[in-house]
Amino acid sequence: MYEDKPPRRKFHPIYLFLMVPYIALLWVPFYNRIDPTLFGVPFFYWFQMSWILLGALCILPVYLFQESRRK
Repeated sequence: MYEDKPPRRKFHPIYLFLMVPYIALLWVPFYNRIDPTLFGVPFFYWFQMSWILLGALCILPVYLFQESRRK
């Protein structure tokens, strides 16, 4: 009757890195403007596009943490 359950994972502060892109992009009044422009592209657009790379960088520490726990 006793089943082997996988160990329960506890919350680690490194997981807060996953919240950074959501908070940054959900707070629209912060970046809902035209200036400063970057190569003629309004801030509204290049700010969102920059979060593609920044989002990946926020996921990287969580991934590395998970890989270190797996070994």
